[in-house]
Amino acid sequence: MQKEVIKIKEEYIKLQDLIKFAGIVPTGGQAKYLIQNGEILVNGEVCTMRGKKMRDGDTAQFENKIIEVVSE
Repeated sequence: MQKEVIKIKEEYIKLQDLIKFAGIVPTGGQAKYLIQNGEILVNGEVCTMRGKKMRDGDTAQFENKIIEVVSE
């Protein structure tokens, strides 16, 4: 399992923006597709809300990659 930490300065980052920023997909449209098809796990559970607010300590997972959100 590959883990990546994404540091944010704001209170939260939207799930679709996190997926794109982490380089899992190159476009927001592809991020939307993955999320709506239930391919992204948030904190270990399927999440289909692309506007889900990801805060400090939250994780998103796609296949073998885990992205953890950390506040700066």
